[in-house]
Amino acid sequence: MAHQVTLIPGDGVGPELAEATRLCIDATGVKIDWDVQEAGVDIMEKVGTPVPDSVIESIRRTKVALKAPITTPVGTGFRSVNVYLRQALDLYACVRPCKIYKGVRTYFDKAKVDLVIVRENTEDLYAGIEFEKGKPETAQLIDDIKKLNGKTIRPDSGISIKPISVAGSERIVRYAFEYARKHGRKKVTAVHKANILKFSDGLFLEVARDVAKSYTDIEFEDRIVDNMCMQLVQKPELYDVMVLPNLYGDIVSDLCAGLIGGLGMAPGANIGEKGAVFEATHGSAPKYKGQWKLNPTALILSGVLMLEHLGETEAAARLDKAVAHVIAEGKDVTYDMKPHRDDPTAVGTLEMAKAIIKAMG
Repeated sequence: MAHQVTLIPGDGVGPELAEATRLCIDATGVKIDWDVQEAGVDIMEKVGTPVPDSVIESIRRTKVALKAPITTPVGTGFRSVNVYLRQALDLYACVRPCKIYKGVRTYFDKAKVDLVIVRENTEDLYAGIEFEKGKPETAQLIDDIKKLNGKTIRPDSGISIKPISVAGSERIVRYAFEYARKHGRKKVTAVHKANILKFSDGLFLEVARDVAKSYTDIEFEDRIVDNMCMQLVQKPELYDVMVLPNLYGDIVSDLCAGLIGGLGMAPGANIGEKGAVFEATHGSAPKYKGQWKLNPTALILSGVLMLEHLGETEAAARLDKAVAHVIAEGKDVTYDMKPHRDDPTAVGTLEMAKAIIKAMG
């Protein structure tokens, strides 16, 4: 029986990467009934919104989506299409594995980097609770804060609210421990700024410590976020699964992508109780649209995560192994993976995908 999967080709270079990834996934032999749904700036010109209701309805029906990069259009009600999808579908766990593949250009090629970022996806400053400078409601909030705790905020300030809840913290930390247990990981590190933000990050840390008591088979520790960034650059081999509030998770996952060769190597998954959306960490790079030259690895590896989620672990392992083989060989790879970016032997997006398919046999 075929798996039902929503495919969102996106915009910019998204459709090119989506085609390459779909070819690789289909070549594994796993039967998938793709429901193609348009989202992004292209469909917005036709229907007036970058995310038509049909997209959400499809994901709610299939419960699994593979999404190529989407440009967030300027001047609409959406601050971010990605954030909107995560909040609309309550995809509370953003999972971003970061490991070095032999053959990738990185300053850390001699280090053992094999990390998993588990980022809370619905709270923190990305909740979108903001008050614009100069608005009456902002002035009222400034006045209320002065009355409530005596803190003075400059009247020309914009304000963003940072909510961190017990429920949101507990489910993301528990997800991190369950992920570690399922994948044979040995340690979970909670990352925070609880030394300064005592009632938000402090609550996150308190909940994390409490949840950790139920997972005595897995080591637990915590790190302050600025120290964590230094530690990752100095000795990334010490870390395994990291669980973070939304903003820190966004920043640290890009830092980790830098360790492993860049965003072109960084897959991602957004997972909730009733659905999951798999996507590359990088954006849509519209200036490269139509050139068929960008690296499809991040989205293909997101497809690997999707296959694992669907229970197709053998197919996922074969595809991952084929990606590793092509990268290590260094022949049929895109320009960004060559020793010199102007190397004339670099191949295009589809050519690299076809090499991966060939490596699967």
